[in-house]
Amino acid sequence: MTAAADDEAGRDVEHGPSALIFALVALACGHMLSTLLRTIPALSLDLMAADFHVQPQALGSLTSVYHFAFAASQIPVGAAMDRFGVRPVSLSLLAGTVVGAIASGFATGPESFAFGQLLLGIATSGMLMCPMTLAAKQLSAARFGLWSGAILSIGNIGMLLSSSPLAFVVDQYGWRAGFWIAAAGGLVVALAVVVLVPNQPAEHKDDSSPLSQMSEVLRLGFSRPLRGLIALALVSLATSLVLRGLWGGPWLMQVKGLSRVEAGNQLGAYTLAMIAGPLLMGMVDRKVGRRRELVAATHTVAATLVVLMALGAPHYAVAWLFGVTVMPPQYDLVLFVLIGLATSAQPLLFGMCRQLVDAQTAGKALAAVNLAFFLGTALMQSVTGAVAAFAGLPAVLLFMAAMLLVGVMIFLTYTSATS
Repeated sequence: MTAAADDEAGRDVEHGPSALIFALVALACGHMLSTLLRTIPALSLDLMAADFHVQPQALGSLTSVYHFAFAASQIPVGAAMDRFGVRPVSLSLLAGTVVGAIASGFATGPESFAFGQLLLGIATSGMLMCPMTLAAKQLSAARFGLWSGAILSIGNIGMLLSSSPLAFVVDQYGWRAGFWIAAAGGLVVALAVVVLVPNQPAEHKDDSSPLSQMSEVLRLGFSRPLRGLIALALVSLATSLVLRGLWGGPWLMQVKGLSRVEAGNQLGAYTLAMIAGPLLMGMVDRKVGRRRELVAATHTVAATLVVLMALGAPHYAVAWLFGVTVMPPQYDLVLFVLIGLATSAQPLLFGMCRQLVDAQTAGKALAAVNLAFFLGTALMQSVTGAVAAFAGLPAVLLFMAAMLLVGVMIFLTYTSATS
């Protein structure tokens, strides 16, 4: 495509609202695919472990390879979008996602499964940034705020697909079928991107090396103004994704005795709360106008709810207080929904970040927060595997709650009351 044609494509999207909406939805479906893939182990970890002849806890730690690769790829992928544009980068990532899903589906042991997870982590790392970047280029600040929430909500539908529907597929066709379906989905999304997303010229805003950009992002992340946000970001998304994407299923099936489909139904309700939550928190934030206090309060509530879930295990405090051996699954269902709503204040950290830095460093500062979200998820997933092997699933929940409270305390220490 010529430069003139590229310019024309850009103008078509800019002046055609419906064309832009279709392009954003197509790219957001890539993010949906990403959330589906990262949460498949929640309902199939036991079957994978049996196939690979390893303990589920050890395989749970191994799935952190996905999140480490995802986090490490954030800055290079961002640089690639500046150099080459959204469309070619998106298509490259989707191709890698298809390959990674096929590799995971063909895995015969922990090593080959880890390789598939590595490919998927790299390939899906830019699935959120692609629609966000296109929206930032084409929309006003007000409309971008609306669409950023919509993109996140569309993406979280992937976790809805990996609840009851995935549980049914796994029960009927085995755990590998989840990856085959994801690979087919990647091909469909790639076709949609080819048809609907314009091939706009890249903007060479930063010609420095990816290593230089990574160093600048890390410098900003460790700077005092962002330190509190980074500390909370490291444990915030980690708590919700590790609970939803890894330990929620084993908790409901092993501790509460639910079937795979019943556990999927509960995780589906949790996901619905995660879809609705960001929009709800955005409305509360605009109405209340005290973002720092809202972020701290909701995360403290989330930590408390996770503790209450842990203490509902057999012979733990809440079960003892109610005079039962173990709290019923309905108890966990209510807690899952409330946790999903409470942790939905995470996107407000991006808004606080924009307030704390100047326009010239805003992009890298936001990248630092995004990097912290997914690096923290990788660390949490890795560490909780060891905790589960050593002390069991209730200890995993108590550990995540403790880390969340530590993050809140550091956040309050390093952020000012005027934030």
